Amino acid sequence: MCKAPPLKTSRNLALGNPHSCINRSFTSFHSRTFICHSAGKLDGNNRWVRMAEAIPWHEAELLYARKFPSKTGASALTVRMALGSLIIKEKLCLIDQETVEQIKENPYLQYFIGLEHYHYEAPFDSSLLTHFGKRFKHTDLATLQEQLRLQGIERKKKQKETDDDDSTSLANKGRLLVDATCWWSANCIANSLR
Repeated sequence: MCKAPPLKTSRNLALGNPHSCINRSFTSFHSRTFICHSAGKLDGNNRWVRMAEAIPWHEAELLYARKFPSKTGASALTVRMALGSLIIKEKLCLIDQETVEQIKENPYLQYFIGLEHYHYEAPFDSSLLTHFGKRFKHTDLATLQEQLRLQGIERKKKQKETDDDDSTSLANKGRLLVDATCWWSANCIANSLR
């Protein structure tokens, strides 16, 4: 059995300074690069993969960094791990201990919280979820929600433009001939549906 490298589980990581992860270049990875030792690659249509790709993690990281004014101390866990764990807890209606167990057992949840490959051990102690919750205020979450809303509007606008482009290229150049029997059939169908 292939054993993944151990994670730092020190309680100080969540209470420490995230500037070490902020100062690094922000790296984003895709579900196709997540390494799952037993099952292969992740399904890109999984709800956790789609949600992870929709959340503006970089903006969340900037909001999270403001909570740590000092540049000294142990480095904190990433915002993706902290916020992602809270999202999992709320979405699945779990208690802290069960949240950590679910993350430990599920490669999709591990991808969601930002791990690059499957780990057999818990990524953090369940007591840290309380600290994560204290770090995120309603205003921070509202800001992220607004970012998601704006991204959704932009995505719909692009989709509409794509749909409009498709419809103009497939413009109908024919002529529709309708006779009385066609009108009668359509009228009967419409009346039977009422």
